[in-house]
Amino acid sequence: MSPSTTPPTGLPVWLPGVETLCYGGDYNPEQWPEEVWARDVALMREAGVTLVSVGIFSWGLLEPREGEFDFGWLDRVLDLLHEAGIQVDLGTPTASPPAWFFHAHPDARVVTRDGTTLGFGSRGMASPSSPDYRRASVRITRELARRYGSHPAVVLWHVHNEYGTPVSECYSEHSARAFRAWVQRRYGSLDALNEAWGTAFWGQHYAEWAHVSPPSIAPSVVNPAQRLDFARFTSDALLECFVAERDVIHAEAPGIPVTTNFMAGSCQSVDLWAWAREVDIVSNDHYLTAADDRNQVGLALSADLTRSLAGGRPWLLMEHSTSAVNWQPRNVAKRPGEMARNSLAHLGRGADGILFFQWRASRSGAEKFHSAMLPHAGTRSRVWTEVCALGHDLAALTEVRGSTVHADVAILWDWQSFWAQDLEWRPSVDLGHRERIDAFYDRLWRDKLTVDFAHPEHDLSGYRLVVAPASYLLTSQGAANLTRYVEAGGTLLVSCFSATVDENDAVPEGGYLAPLRTALGVEVDELLPLRQGDQVHLAASGPVARALDAITADVWCEDLALAGATPVAVFADGPAAGGPAVTRHEHGAGTGWYVSTRLDVDALAALLAPVYADAGLSPVVDLPQDLEIVTRHGTTHSYVVAINHTDEAADVPLTGTDLLTGETSTSSFTLAAGAVRVVRSA
Repeated sequence: MSPSTTPPTGLPVWLPGVETLCYGGDYNPEQWPEEVWARDVALMREAGVTLVSVGIFSWGLLEPREGEFDFGWLDRVLDLLHEAGIQVDLGTPTASPPAWFFHAHPDARVVTRDGTTLGFGSRGMASPSSPDYRRASVRITRELARRYGSHPAVVLWHVHNEYGTPVSECYSEHSARAFRAWVQRRYGSLDALNEAWGTAFWGQHYAEWAHVSPPSIAPSVVNPAQRLDFARFTSDALLECFVAERDVIHAEAPGIPVTTNFMAGSCQSVDLWAWAREVDIVSNDHYLTAADDRNQVGLALSADLTRSLAGGRPWLLMEHSTSAVNWQPRNVAKRPGEMARNSLAHLGRGADGILFFQWRASRSGAEKFHSAMLPHAGTRSRVWTEVCALGHDLAALTEVRGSTVHADVAILWDWQSFWAQDLEWRPSVDLGHRERIDAFYDRLWRDKLTVDFAHPEHDLSGYRLVVAPASYLLTSQGAANLTRYVEAGGTLLVSCFSATVDENDAVPEGGYLAPLRTALGVEVDELLPLRQGDQVHLAASGPVARALDAITADVWCEDLALAGATPVAVFADGPAAGGPAVTRHEHGAGTGWYVSTRLDVDALAALLAPVYADAGLSPVVDLPQDLEIVTRHGTTHSYVVAINHTDEAADVPLTGTDLLTGETSTSSFTLAAGAVRVVRSA
């Protein structure tokens, strides 16, 4: 796809005055005596730090009492950083209101679904629908923007922190009133609401708006359409908070872009397709899942998703870790070289800035065991040595800045579908949307095909292949868009339990998969989930996908009715024995594939081989699977980032100059175990 080059607000595409790759992290000087600050800045310069995020959790110090402000310490910090040539991403501290706020406004506390009121003493925000919280947030943001809007160090504004975590939904009285108003705006009439929510079921009909409330805990499963709408409302309520602060900054500090740090791929409570339209620059936080021994794949997924949210424009890795985090069951430290591999993998997938949480490790508080750029062990540590080396390497890669990543494959990703699929009383707890997306993505990653993510209603015309691993909820607009994509020559691969409900979590007329009948040439008569541990076997039907013969699947089957499609594999046993398992359908100039069972990553290789052939794609099969390769394209050169995640050296057929070492080759480069090359094309 051709990336967009102009941000939604018309502000500069990147940070004003920044002409290098950004490098740095969260800096919390308020946790340390002032005499430490000058030493911090000197060490930042030694490490090659160019950008730090300041003030994100400092509301209680900036406004120690309501309406009384103390900016003296922040003045000194920003001046010190500016004198050292270090630029600032200035945070608004609204993710963590101070103690005085909750004392004055106890009704602004978050209330959970079971009615528990959450207290003070942790991170997290107040109810996003609290009028007092919104007023206080806007007030502190306005004061900051007026004071620092023209400060020469400030090149970016950072609103709040990780919206949607650790809490998102709130069931307070403020939220109940706001939800009622949101529903009225969405539906306009009670008749429309009752129709959308299907309230005829279980006698849930509403005759007065005042009777509509959030879907709190009830004796049995709560109306799924109501639950889905409350998830939409929650995302919108949080976004309203961001927009209110952003608009104040735009008014008081014009010309400086505003962001907030997403958690693409991990935080599921906000619809980031909507959020991405509201930020000036997309930024993201990513932390490895320590329990996953191939967590470099999850990292790549998060980076590709973030780049897709940015529309192909440069984006900023706002946070990741130098080594272990502190909040997982087993916080595994990164091995030597892993921090650099992680950082350069994000760079390869479009990040023009690499930042960490945090600069100096905290001695107190809940995150004292979280790694940092400057660890507790100080400058004698391995981590510090690697931090300095990474800063040197990023300086050598400055010319990569602004280049873009192109993908021929898109995976469909829709937060609203995920919200719906995750509700109770689905046919099988074993079929999860994220597991299916991870499996298909991993297969494409191993095949070294770069992936974008897209919403089903996005323009898909630039992709050779579109994969829908988990499109449980599909709107009529999305289905029509996918059908047009196939008709125009695209190759569409849809996995099981897709197009099962519409935007109101209602089964569409015609039954499961009916909206995609034209594109796929198949219908689903019955869902046939398997018992725990059961497996089924496939048998090839014809030569198109002969490799599917004797493949094992699990968790799920469907009873399919052909409506023009050709079966390329059938179930050899199980509840759908003899029926189609995988189908292929030619529609217009393109092809629609459907797989009605769960295939693991290895089995997906057999499925995708003929799909790739239809799409005109060539996977890389003669290099180690865990050798990662991705390309950024500039105006005069391309840059191949090759990362060896294996324990053995590999030869990679690349020509050009390795920007990290200066080495040149006209045939191939040797990539040592755990090493990275960034090769500029000749």
